Amino acid sequence: MNGFTLRPHGDRAVDLVFPEEISIKTNSLVVGYSRAVMAAPPDGVLGCVPAYRTLTVEYDPQRITYGQLCLFLRGLSAEAMPCGTGRLVNIPVCYSKRFAPDIEELAAHAGLSVREVIDRHTAPDYHVYMIGFRPGFPYLGGLDEAIACPRKAVPRQRIEAGSVGIAGNQTGVYPEASPGGWNVIGRTPIKLLDEKLGALLSAGDTVRFYEISEEEFYSACAREEGA
Repeated sequence: MNGFTLRPHGDRAVDLVFPEEISIKTNSLVVGYSRAVMAAPPDGVLGCVPAYRTLTVEYDPQRITYGQLCLFLRGLSAEAMPCGTGRLVNIPVCYSKRFAPDIEELAAHAGLSVREVIDRHTAPDYHVYMIGFRPGFPYLGGLDEAIACPRKAVPRQRIEAGSVGIAGNQTGVYPEASPGGWNVIGRTPIKLLDEKLGALLSAGDTVRFYEISEEEFYSACAREEGA
C-alpha cells in the first residue's frame, strides 16, 4: 500500500493525495515521494509540486500517458522513500517598528507585549510545508498558537520584499514586493529568491528565525547587494 490515491489534475498533471491530516509526518512523506519521482523520472515527467498533503506530478501527455504515469507512481515503495527532511536554514529578522507595521496590533490581539511576540516567534523551528502564492514564498508550520492571528481584512497594495508575516497559524516571508494580507511583524535582509539560484527554501526544509538590530539589518543588506 502506498498510502495515497491518484486523481487527474487537468490533462497534464496527476495528484497524489494522502488521507492523513496536515502534519509534518505526512508532508515529509509528500516531499520524499517528490524526491523519489525526480531521482529517476520516466520520460515525459516534467516536475513535481509538493504541497501540504498532496503531490502534483506534471507530465507531457505526448510522451507518457496518464495510465503509464499512474502505473509508475503506484510502483513506488513507501519503504524505499528517501527521507523528506531538508536543510536547516537560519534567517535573520529585524523586528523594529519601521519593518513591523502590524506587530503592535498583533501583540494587542494576543494579549502580549511586543517583546513576547518576538520571543515566541523566534523560539520554534518551522517546517516548510510548501512553496506557493508567489515564487519562493514559504508556508511555514510550527507557529506558537499564542501569536496566531487572522489575515488582515483589507490587504495592503504593497508589502516589501523580505517582510515576515503571520496569517492564521502560519508564518511566512515575502520573497519579493507584492500585495498581501499577512500581518507584517518584521523583515529579513536575506534574499529568498535569486534570478540565478532560484528559491532559497524548498518544501521539507526547516527554518529558524533569529533577531537582529536595525544596524545589523542594513549591514546585511549592504553585503547582499555586494554579493
